[in-house]
Amino acid sequence: MEPISKKYTDLIMKMLESSRAQLKVSNDNVYQPSNKTILGYIDKMIEENLLPGSEIRDFQNIEKLYEFTKAGKACLVLPEHYSNFDLPVFHYLLRKQGNACAQFADKLIAIAGYKLNETNPVVAAFSEAYSRIVIYPSRSLEIIKEKFNDPKELVKELMKSREINHAAMKVLNEMKYQGHPILVFPAGTRYRPWDPSTKKGVREIDSYIRSFDYMVLVSINGNMLQINPEGEMHEDLIGPEKIIYKVSEPIACHEFREHIKDELHFRDDKKQAVVDAIMERLDEMHEAVEKSLA
Repeated sequence: MEPISKKYTDLIMKMLESSRAQLKVSNDNVYQPSNKTILGYIDKMIEENLLPGSEIRDFQNIEKLYEFTKAGKACLVLPEHYSNFDLPVFHYLLRKQGNACAQFADKLIAIAGYKLNETNPVVAAFSEAYSRIVIYPSRSLEIIKEKFNDPKELVKELMKSREINHAAMKVLNEMKYQGHPILVFPAGTRYRPWDPSTKKGVREIDSYIRSFDYMVLVSINGNMLQINPEGEMHEDLIGPEKIIYKVSEPIACHEFREHIKDELHFRDDKKQAVVDAIMERLDEMHEAVEKSLA
């Protein structure tokens, strides 16, 4: 495997030329629609590295969820998260599946952390290929509390985070009832084997589940773009890989939350318990696929 910025320098230069990314996120630009020109360049990278046997198992469950979406229901996609190519490869395979899955991909909007916009123009260009609503994640809020020594700067940054998230939730509440399924990674960050905390679901995901009608869980086996522990995002390592996504049956969000909470009468943090249950189910799905490949 080699750094993606090295292997695909020419394609990345073309992406940057086509980029219209607004690197600074504000409450006026939290919704950022897909740049289809850049999408084509990323597809070329995926095609060169996606090995035979890659697939979306039980893609019919995406079609079922899409029917709910078209009927005006708010629908959520909750995948595992190992790589910045988790969404691109999923999106690519959905489009290759055709018909309802391709339409679903075209309507799909991802929730993305502002860091993808503001870290680096290359990272921003990759993110720009997919429609997204940009938020200030809770993990980032914890970091800034440690980062700023000047109380005035901290207050300024906290105000910015609140403005962005308020605007993002307003857009989200509009889009989710206009035929757009919403994708959010419940771990909130990519899994790093050397940091077990990155496998834990983010408590705020319960708020998403509470405000949606139906959801599907998506496990991911295989990773063509691995985190480079010694580099930045644009230096992640790319190489050939077979990738399998498995999609659960659509789950009624309200019933799921009530079921989990009914089982946990004596647990203080029931919101975290709901998210923990999501992560446990994703682990079970992942392990089942892993055993099928053995």
